[in-house]
Amino acid sequence: MAENPNTPIRPTDDAARALAQSLIAAARHGALGVIDPACGFPMVTRVAIGTDMAGAPLTFISTLSAHTRALTADPRASLLVGEPGAKGDPLTHPRLTLLARATQVTDGSDHDALAARWLDQHPKAKLYIGFTDFSFWRFAVTEAHLNGGFGRAFVLTAQDIAAPPMI
Repeated sequence: MAENPNTPIRPTDDAARALAQSLIAAARHGALGVIDPACGFPMVTRVAIGTDMAGAPLTFISTLSAHTRALTADPRASLLVGEPGAKGDPLTHPRLTLLARATQVTDGSDHDALAARWLDQHPKAKLYIGFTDFSFWRFAVTEAHLNGGFGRAFVLTAQDIAAPPMI
């Protein structure tokens, strides 16, 4: 099939996969988009972001927050990661939007390992890591949209952005 010259989406390649994986691995915060169950409108908030041992994105949020209530009602979420550089137009810097389903991680076999990894990634979280109203939420990515800068747009699958397991 011939490539559509009118689409800005490029064929996914190894460089795009590597860039997407690096944006997820480097993210320490991002924009979380959810559907507000009270009004049905999208709601976006900044949350801390980390990764689990397999490289999947996760966050650690309070049950008191509006986004936790939203994820409990509808697990569909969107995460935006990638920061603009210190110079130049912010739109020339890479960013990645992840479409995902969020699952609350209940106290289980990997909770302690997640807490230790989270503290490695977010040392200041030691102030609230033991609060009972906080829990981890893991994001199972279904699709990703990478904007590597002007003219460098890609649509990636969950397999494209899956990071190799941590050893």
